[in-house]
Amino acid sequence: MVKFSGSTIVKPAVMPILRFMHDESGATSIEYAVIASGVAVAIAATVMTLGSSVKGLFTSVATAMN
Repeated sequence: MVKFSGSTIVKPAVMPILRFMHDESGATSIEYAVIASGVAVAIAATVMTLGSSVKGLFTSVATAMN
């Protein structure tokens, strides 16, 4: 038997699972991935929304120049 986090007594086979559950080293990279995907979605939505109006603007400028 091994003591873990004070008074809790657990079997040695459970220790790796408990260590994995308390390990937060990968949390930061996952948070950055979530932020990056949110930014990518925002950029894609902006491009899709403004795409046709920008195309119309360039078309009208090209027509005015002819």
